[in-house]
Amino acid sequence: MTVPVSSRHSAKTPPPGETGQEALYLRSLSERQINVSIKLQDGETVNGWIEYFDDSMLRLTRDGKPNLFIYKNQIQTITENVGKRAPRSANSREASA
Repeated sequence: MTVPVSSRHSAKTPPPGETGQEALYLRSLSERQINVSIKLQDGETVNGWIEYFDDSMLRLTRDGKPNLFIYKNQIQTITENVGKRAPRSANSREASA
């Protein structure tokens, strides 16, 4: 008796759709307040730091400009910019006044 070809090969399970690495990376960028450049699907690039994110969107905080809520499906790439952003504080506002 011969075994059919289809049953000789064990079926491979497809890779998971979500590895959890995206959330870890975004959390790291957020906690360290790293400046990032986000290139959108339409080619526009925006800069700032990621203050908040969830499963479908993120909040990009920008100094001197309105904050942006960006849907993740509109993001083409996220690139870290060199250096950490200056933290917001009351002292820095007083120094600039």
